[in-house]
Amino acid sequence: MSSFKHLIREDIQALAAYHVQPAQRMVKLDAMENPYGLPESLLDEIGSLAAHAEINRYPDPNASELKRRLREVMAIPSEAGLILGNGSDELIQIIAMALAKPGAVLLAPEPSFVMFRMIATFCGLRFVGVDLRDDFSLDEQAMLAAVKEHKPAVTFLAYPNNPTGNLFDANVVQRIIEDSPGLVVVDEAYFAFSPASFLPSLQRFPNLLVMRTVSKLGLAGLRLGLLAGAPEIIGELDKLRLPYNINVLTQRLAERLLQDYSLLQDQAARICADRTRLMEALLSVPGVQPFESQANFILFRVPSAALVFDGLKRRGILLKNLSVAHPLLSDCLRVTVGTPEENEVFIKVLRDLVING
Repeated sequence: MSSFKHLIREDIQALAAYHVQPAQRMVKLDAMENPYGLPESLLDEIGSLAAHAEINRYPDPNASELKRRLREVMAIPSEAGLILGNGSDELIQIIAMALAKPGAVLLAPEPSFVMFRMIATFCGLRFVGVDLRDDFSLDEQAMLAAVKEHKPAVTFLAYPNNPTGNLFDANVVQRIIEDSPGLVVVDEAYFAFSPASFLPSLQRFPNLLVMRTVSKLGLAGLRLGLLAGAPEIIGELDKLRLPYNINVLTQRLAERLLQDYSLLQDQAARICADRTRLMEALLSVPGVQPFESQANFILFRVPSAALVFDGLKRRGILLKNLSVAHPLLSDCLRVTVGTPEENEVFIKVLRDLVING
């Protein structure tokens, strides 16, 4: 049988697909998910909502009620435009597609969210990565030099950063926004666990866009992201959004769950407290170097990431091995903050692996 693989762009053939690890019957600490479920009474209510949703009808194409609710709970400025996506990944892709003129550049620090580089390739933009400093802070001089040299159509800054967990210096981020001839997207996927945000700065910087997702809040399965910014920019990006991209169930369930936004905030606060205890536990394990985090995960370095990762996996604990993702991440693993019970099991097994091998 003839193969038609040759029709696929060569740069796409050269890519490795985004890999999601099988997690059946594992203590799942690899994907930055909220480990806490919803109260039984709320589960019953959303079950009824799902049962009575008009899945035979197309959803509201503009998700108007959901947008209103998001503006309210996240204090999105009324003057800002707002677009919703099937997770933040779709929004990154929409931005890249809109800016993919010949020779256009997408710039981001590295290591950072892997989809910045991958989606740049998908959409035909030239990706320029600028290494972080050894402490994972932004290299201001190198970033500003790259902005000046490459004149990126868009710069992505994860705030806090994934996979390192740290919050970049806000003054450095502001100078990048001010010096950039193109758009700057501040990706606040982990806003619920961090004290800082650039949402209040949208009116000051016409080239600034702020992106968020409700995934880390505990609604990962609904696949809902948002992008706020100048209405004229959001209006152009909205032309690339596929019709009905936010389905009926996501709209109805997200609207209802956001009415209990304080519950989600309380869970986020609990995760932050669990993060502090997990950090203390990691610091107590000989040979382990954890890095400060403002997200719902902790990056840490061990003597041999491959051996420790495999040992944890054999004992039913799934983390993310980042040791080959970037030279700055040599021998690094990333653990999601789980329940206290999950964290305790993880630390016990980690201690045994590091000490006894």
